[in-house]
Amino acid sequence: MCKGLATLPATCLKSAKDIKHKISFLLQKPEAQAVNQKQMKEKTTAAAAAAAAKRVPTAAEVEKWKESFSHVLNSETGRTVFTNFLRSEFSEENINFWVACEDYKKNATSELPTKAKQIYKQYVEADSPNEVNLDAATREETRHNVESANPSCFAEAQKMIYVLMEKDSYRRFLKSKLIQDLSRTHAAAAQEKKKEKKNCDCAKNRRALAGGA
Repeated sequence: MCKGLATLPATCLKSAKDIKHKISFLLQKPEAQAVNQKQMKEKTTAAAAAAAAKRVPTAAEVEKWKESFSHVLNSETGRTVFTNFLRSEFSEENINFWVACEDYKKNATSELPTKAKQIYKQYVEADSPNEVNLDAATREETRHNVESANPSCFAEAQKMIYVLMEKDSYRRFLKSKLIQDLSRTHAAAAQEKKKEKKNCDCAKNRRALAGGA
């Protein structure tokens, strides 16, 4: 007469549980696996952003940011620093909208309609939670585009916000205490390094003279 699983050795029970776990994973629907992959990607992106937030920008990076606004947005650290600056000005929604538009274009075609509606309701629709500053014509054009979502349906709105940040926020960003402090810190470090090199060269020269004597 069968006495149940309790009579099986512990190793057999463990193997049975492992097999059950593997079978459950294999029986997952493709959608569930896709969600898991997406969650992992989001965690990786969040971790990278956190690392960028903690890292002090190099002198070369800061100088690049001064050259053009595009250099700021093309840098993970640059976007993080600029986002923090916008947050201090209560206009963080602009960079968030721009980033959302960039991410939107990377989605599969089947996901575009849902993503487009989410972005529209979050940033574009009048009185939305994080409404960005768009003129009536662009807002209406974007609303119409979202109805037949495609990769470029936010193109005009994104361009308008980019220009707004470039002509307005970016100029104040370059004059901000944060950038000024970073520039002074790097300049002081470079001067100290130069001084140390000069002292080292002088010491070498003295040793060379002493050896020649």
